[in-house]
Amino acid sequence: MASSEEILKPRSDDSAAPSDGGEPSNFIYDIIDEHNRTGRFGGRVHTRFPPEPNGYLHIGHAKAILINYRTAQKYGGKFNLRFDDTNPTKEEQEYIDAIIEDMRWLGVDWEDRLFYASDYFEQLYEWAVQLIKDGKAYVDDLSAEEIREYRGTLTEPGRESPYRNRSVEENLDLFERMKRGEFPDGSRVLRAKIDMASPNMNLRDPVMYRILHEEHPHRGRDWCIYPMYDWAHGQSDSIEGITHSLCSLEFEDHRPLYDWFLDQLGIHHPQQIEFARLNLTHTVMSKRKLRRLVEEGYVRGWDDPRMPTLSGLRRRGYTPEAIWSFTEAIGVSKSNSVVELSLLEHHVRQDLNRRAPRVMGVLRPLRVVLTNYPEGQVEQMEAINNPEDPAAGTRPVPFSKVLYIEQDDFMENPPPKFFRLAPGREVRLRYAYFITCDEVVKDEAGNVVELRCSYDPATRGGDAPDGRRPKATLHWVSAEHAIDAEVRLYDTLFTVPDPDNPPEGKSFTDLINPNSLEVITGAKLEPSVRGAAPGTIYQFERQGYFCVDPDSTPDTPVFNRTVTLRDTWAKIQQKEGGA
Repeated sequence: MASSEEILKPRSDDSAAPSDGGEPSNFIYDIIDEHNRTGRFGGRVHTRFPPEPNGYLHIGHAKAILINYRTAQKYGGKFNLRFDDTNPTKEEQEYIDAIIEDMRWLGVDWEDRLFYASDYFEQLYEWAVQLIKDGKAYVDDLSAEEIREYRGTLTEPGRESPYRNRSVEENLDLFERMKRGEFPDGSRVLRAKIDMASPNMNLRDPVMYRILHEEHPHRGRDWCIYPMYDWAHGQSDSIEGITHSLCSLEFEDHRPLYDWFLDQLGIHHPQQIEFARLNLTHTVMSKRKLRRLVEEGYVRGWDDPRMPTLSGLRRRGYTPEAIWSFTEAIGVSKSNSVVELSLLEHHVRQDLNRRAPRVMGVLRPLRVVLTNYPEGQVEQMEAINNPEDPAAGTRPVPFSKVLYIEQDDFMENPPPKFFRLAPGREVRLRYAYFITCDEVVKDEAGNVVELRCSYDPATRGGDAPDGRRPKATLHWVSAEHAIDAEVRLYDTLFTVPDPDNPPEGKSFTDLINPNSLEVITGAKLEPSVRGAAPGTIYQFERQGYFCVDPDSTPDTPVFNRTVTLRDTWAKIQQKEGGA
């Protein structure tokens, strides 16, 4: 991890909101407040999110989206969604559809303001012609490799292209012929004429247009020349009346070019403001790397629950509310930092703790026979749906002679601090009875396959008339009524906190966690989850939060573990003296 970065520390109150209940202040709001004071944009605030549709959105994009969206909301302004669809070699309709779906799921509303940079191709072309006529742009025949060579280095100035001083008339003719498709890909580009000796590399005659004879997902084959991002971005902002172009910190060095284009054209000039992007431990955020994970089969797709994509997080069971809360907590900064994954998981737990109904599920079942329980009898035990939500009520859970408990909840020869079930020991069954283990049944290999226990009828509901209190309470499922399920347990996709910086000679893919997914078949769940729709989230008591996966069938539901019950971030806060 870069030395300029630091691990983000928790807020002591775990809240991004100020004491007065309003939006927390940040440097972006300070800039906008000053603009409003001076009347720069007439009091307007209009932001946008401009994704390139060459992949799926991830949690880092969510931070950028919500910074732009919250800013517009705070000032009663407007928010646009605009696709930066200027590179047809990498962009697909699949990605456009996925971005729209993910942003709607996130709860962002652009109303009727959905735009495409390709909608502005005609105007961008006319403005390029204007710069040519003004002697500020030229057609260059250098190859891409030669352009890089001529550009120079951070310590050495660039060299001017031999084609830099073509006449206006020749440049206009060549640019028109580029547009008509007379030249092959890569043979010519249009460049801005700025300063090959500028200390800012972005101002050394940047490329504005390149030739690409490719099908465009939005414009078909209307065009064979395509604008570069730096040329399309600011002018698209201007066309839409954007006032504040909020983007991540890597575009800070591009701001002088953003300003130069707008100033040369003399059109509406938004203010570009940069903020630190989101970096998360045990995660990669590069779309190029995420694409490799998908295309090379390291994950099952863009929506694999191990991916940091919004579709992957949604499939895993993360909620929009948790992501909003998380992005509020990390705040808006001008300096790079790395956020602990445990902080994101903490906000997921906090949200799901309030909303997820509780059920009992046994992941690795061990058969328990209550030898003194009446044959054929079934009782309905009253279970609380969510202790955090009194309005959630209760549900009946069937109880019978044969049950399943977790294998880990029994030890034949327990250590001193093991308080769960063991031979001769009594435990409480959640919402049901006290039971005592009387006999252990093993198979030929010596594995425990069944426990024979007795129950105390006087302890129905989990309380004893004589006041005795077992040290452990176990969850369980009635064998007769249990639903068989597949359960997928997830760990971090990478074994190290900083997979973007692998050891020398290694790739980030060498750091993939071989145990990032464990599939359990034959889990036993209480019958109340039968028929739950994909996306439904439960807390399996003592196990964690689980979400119904789209792979589920009526016969075999599939559950993804969203997050465990253990809250690492809360423990970090306690150690550091936080709440």
